[in-house]
Order: sequence, then C-alpha cells, then structure tokens
Amino acid sequence: MPTYRDQAIVLRTHKLAEADRILTVLARERGKLRVVAKGVRRTKSRFGARLEPGMVVDLQCYEGRNLDTVTQAVSIAYHGEQIARDYRAYTALSTVLETADRLTEEKAPALQQFLLLQGALAALAGGAHDASLVLDAYLLRALAIGGYAPSFHDCAQCGDPGPQLAFNVAAGGAVCPSCRRPGSVAPARATLDLLAALLAGHWDVADASAAQHRREGSGITAAYVQWHLERGLRSLPHVEREPHAAPPQNESLSLGAGSGS
Repeated sequence: MPTYRDQAIVLRTHKLAEADRILTVLARERGKLRVVAKGVRRTKSRFGARLEPGMVVDLQCYEGRNLDTVTQAVSIAYHGEQIARDYRAYTALSTVLETADRLTEEKAPALQQFLLLQGALAALAGGAHDASLVLDAYLLRALAIGGYAPSFHDCAQCGDPGPQLAFNVAAGGAVCPSCRRPGSVAPARATLDLLAALLAGHWDVADASAAQHRREGSGITAAYVQWHLERGLRSLPHVEREPHAAPPQNESLSLGAGSGS
C-alpha cells in the first residue's frame, strides 16, 4: 500500500480495541486526518509517548481502506513537560487543540491553521507571554483565518471609521451608534485596543495591558468564538485565567489526561 510522510500535531486521541488508538491530527500538507496507531497503549510501545495531544511529530503512515495506519513517529517538538508545569498553560492547551479540531475539515489542507497552532504551542511552552493572552490571541487569529475576523476599531457593519464604542458579537465586532443592536456591550476602549493588539500580534501592547482589560477581553473573545462555532467549546469553561493558580491536588497533568485515551 502507498505510504506518505507529513508533519503533524496531535489534536486528540480515542481508544481502539485493547492496545490501539485512533488519533486526530492536523498535518502540515494534508490537513486534518484520523489515523490508527497500533499497539500504542502497550507499555513497551516504541512511539506511544510521542503521540499524545499537543505533540508535534513527523509521521509516516500507510494508506488504508478506511483509516491510515501510523508506521513511524519522530518527535519534532516536545512541549509537554513545559506546558504541564504551568496549570494555566495546560488548560489553555486543551482549548487551543479543541478549537483547531473544530475549525478544520478532514483531509482539507489547512497550512495557515497548522502554522498558527504550532506557534501557539511554542508560545505556551515558552512562557514569554501570559497563557491567557496566548489563548485569546490564538482564538482570534484562528477565527480570522477561518473567515471570521472581528473588527475592533471601525464599524463591522457599515465601515464607519472608528474608534467605535460598542461591540456586538453577531455583527462581527465594533459597531457605530447607527448599527448598534440589542445585545451589544460597551467595553473599555483599552479592552478593544488589547484585542486588536492580540489579533495583529502587537505583543508590546498586549503584555502591558491591565488585568481588568484582560478579563473583559477574554469574555468578549469567548463569546465571539462560541457564537461563530455555533456551539460551545467544552474545554473553555475549565481554562484557568487567573495567574499564580496552583493545580488541583492529586490531579494528573499528563497531556494525555482527559483526551479519551
């Protein structure tokens, strides 16, 4: 049977039979794939630890009738240990992976989404920016790539030059007084400036933002994401937003925890 190689990021896993797993991965060239890793749950598996959610790997697979099968997995970037040390980064990782899964279609190339996800994982592991900011930046950019870029300055409905003072999720962002509709909110201008900075990648502005504007921005981002995905992200309510939070006692921080594997 024909084989292929591709870089991939593991999004989630499911048990199959006694020792196998079905992996959902986002591949650089081939897009989202579901592949089988045989024997990966055995203690002596030669690549089991490399195929956990959040791992960046070089996969070799052979094509099957229904699902392709992994024959080799080589680690490219191992962020697991660094992310697991920071509970806030770990909870953010779960939402990042779930969002990538929801925004991509099986076997449809999604190079921009792959590169964005790869960058988000590296940022969460690196710790140069607050994990909550990294998460919100990822969510806004992932939606923008998917065609749902929000406006934080000009009116999203009529294009009237901003800065506008109201924000409406259903309208697509900031709205002028004429386009303002029920359900609009009036966040602080600094909050909209923060969100615009996260969308554009202006980290000097984002890193200098105040805590209250980060909290307000996270609420707006969560509402915007879940509106356009049409149903909630299961992992988002569990994201730990506040800094210096200790992980729950006796809870495993393994990247495989809660993945269904």
